[in-house]
Amino acid sequence: MERFIELRGISKIYDGEKVLDNIDLDIHDKEFITLLGPSGCGKTTTLRIIAGFVTPDEGNVYFNGQEVSEVPPYKRPVNTVFQRYALFPHLNVFENVAFALRLRKTPKAEVEKRVREMLELVRLESFAKRGIDKLSGGQQQRVAIARALISRPKCLLLDEPLAALDAKLRKDMQVELRRIQRETGITFIFVTHDQEEALSMSDTVVVMANGRIQQIGSPIDIYNEPQNAFVADFIGESNILDGVMLADRRCRFARTNFDCLDAGFAPNEPVDIVIRPEDVDVVPPERGMLRGTVTAVTFKGVHYEIIVDIDGFKWMIQSTDFVAAGENIGLYIEPDAIHVMKKSEFSGMFGDYSTFSDEMDEENAANELPSDGEAEN
Repeated sequence: MERFIELRGISKIYDGEKVLDNIDLDIHDKEFITLLGPSGCGKTTTLRIIAGFVTPDEGNVYFNGQEVSEVPPYKRPVNTVFQRYALFPHLNVFENVAFALRLRKTPKAEVEKRVREMLELVRLESFAKRGIDKLSGGQQQRVAIARALISRPKCLLLDEPLAALDAKLRKDMQVELRRIQRETGITFIFVTHDQEEALSMSDTVVVMANGRIQQIGSPIDIYNEPQNAFVADFIGESNILDGVMLADRRCRFARTNFDCLDAGFAPNEPVDIVIRPEDVDVVPPERGMLRGTVTAVTFKGVHYEIIVDIDGFKWMIQSTDFVAAGENIGLYIEPDAIHVMKKSEFSGMFGDYSTFSDEMDEENAANELPSDGEAEN
């Protein structure tokens, strides 16, 4: 695919805080690319810079090799669908989609033809005369997409458009968006904090944190080969442990030596070890490479989510085999289940499953501190 949009050295400061820090990114023609990260990571600001709603403090934006940092939004070959669809409540579906063409005084016959094409694309041709207030959330979203696409942009920007939908409708719309992107051949740039959306829809995922790009890759690469502890923790579930790379394809963690597939580290280099919960086999204690006590078991439908305490570190294991809380079990880990990462600024920030959220971690840490008036021992 040809390179379509380039961001080079993009930085942006709001109220003294650098929300984007020297971003470089290539976006290709006909690509479905997702900017993924938590709130405040800079993904929406990146989208708004591409759209032209925000001017970067540093760096350059290129469309087809032409610098466009000072080009206003209406002169860029892009259109945007926001989380709030901003449909006109006094206009029906047809007229909402036709609005941009009416402004341009497009001939009536062409308006009719292009609106019908757009409504067919989003599967709402039988809803043309229906009022906006009579539509479901998913239907309203498709009207917004049709309205954005009727101007024939080369790129569609989507800022968390599925956030307001319920879980099942969100899954349907993931499929619909991917279908629309393939049928139109338009570049889609999608912003979300939802990992499932990013992994299921995208050709390329851009993981962001702290105003910087942490990793760019295919969904499979992002999941199977995270480059640091933030990516490993944010994308799916991960057990992240301190380790040491003893030699090529040999590492040590949890006070045990393991074979692995990684190489190229210095001898005895400190590393982060990532092991996905689904990649650990539950075995009898005597067969385990590691042994621990089950502290919690949650039925998840297709598997059990098992928390295992091994020397104070809480592992998460996903298994179709039931074990009971309080039971002693063994863990067996194949070499290809062990992913070794270099230490980063995120090392030590993520790890076990004592809790499932940062908020609970902070509360637990606070509860361990002496209360007001309580003397420290």
